[in-house]
Amino acid sequence: MSQPMASAGGAAPQPLPGTRPFWEGTQAGELRLQLCDCCDTHVLYPRPHCPACGAEAVSWVRASGRARLYSYVINHMPMPGWTGAMPYVIAVVELEEGPRMMTNLVGVPPDPKHLVLDMPLQVVFEPRGEVMLPLFKPAAEAAR
Repeated sequence: MSQPMASAGGAAPQPLPGTRPFWEGTQAGELRLQLCDCCDTHVLYPRPHCPACGAEAVSWVRASGRARLYSYVINHMPMPGWTGAMPYVIAVVELEEGPRMMTNLVGVPPDPKHLVLDMPLQVVFEPRGEVMLPLFKPAAEAAR
């Protein structure tokens, strides 16, 4: 979706032409996905055609921002130039619309006791360089 570039907190994505609507969405506080106009399949990562039916008719839509924790790893080794908190959680989340996305979890301790698979999550956005990164935190119902 992007090419990494250096920034104060670590690598920052650099939007490419085909991903610009995604990054414009994050700037607006929205998580955007593609939707196939032919078969109604939600698509992530951005591409010029639907992976389900092959149609080239895909549109950008606003996603709900809700997801569930699909998988994770707790990273204890920073990449070169990383200045963020350690350790941190790298996660694969399954969006309510269906696609899975790699991201980071915030607002939850990096401890397996607190990282329950299938826990409800909500998107949040964090500035990184010139873009806003979509990250996920436990949803309100998960905190109860």
